[in-house]
Amino acid sequence: MLDLFDLTGRVAVVTGGNAGIGLALARGLAKAGADVAVWARDAEKNRAACAELASSGAGRIRAFACDVGDESQIAGAMAETLRAFGKVDVCFANAGRSGGARRLDEMTSDAWSAVMQVNAEGVALTYRYVTEHMIARGQGGKLIASSSGQSIMGVNRNAHYAASKAAVNGLTRAAAFELARYGIKANALLFGYFETDMTAKADPRFHEWMMQRIPARKSGSLEGVEGLAVFFASPYSDYITGQCLAVDGGLCIS
Repeated sequence: MLDLFDLTGRVAVVTGGNAGIGLALARGLAKAGADVAVWARDAEKNRAACAELASSGAGRIRAFACDVGDESQIAGAMAETLRAFGKVDVCFANAGRSGGARRLDEMTSDAWSAVMQVNAEGVALTYRYVTEHMIARGQGGKLIASSSGQSIMGVNRNAHYAASKAAVNGLTRAAAFELARYGIKANALLFGYFETDMTAKADPRFHEWMMQRIPARKSGSLEGVEGLAVFFASPYSDYITGQCLAVDGGLCIS
């Protein structure tokens, strides 16, 4: 039965897969034997990620330059992925950006649009090109988006980020309903507080406050993210679709 966790021969795309949670997702997939296509912007980080992932498993690893805020780059990365691997079975739409601390009465159209373009539209357009292929191929597939607990919780000075992730949740449910007939499942992981490069830039007082608020009294483990990636890419999750799963140590109920 544990062979169900063997992803040998399956091809997974991970957007933003060269650092943080995205790299952890890709690492889990590589360890399970999957071929992994990393779509991300930074060439140096892409090279480093490929080297690390190649040492993690037996699957093929490639990185393709892609800013998901630019539809033409998404289309190009998809075409290059298909040339390299011939198919895509799984897509982790993980790429995103922070909005920076900004109160609603300070919000600008540019600040709002910049976050929405990457966090919401970027996921939708990634799915547009991936699902076009999956539907034509006729063998189903898995779509997993990285959302945030902020999408279901009140948050100060970050409304544009919270709204962008709430859009991802709505997209997930709509995609699950629309694509079920093609055997394509769509789910979202609502990540809480993980120690990544992004959170490392936060005020230390914020970290202390989070440790007091999270019932588990600790930040998320990137090793745990690896296991989640394998589960949602594997046949074990075939009957799960349209779900927005909080991965946050209980933060959303505190």
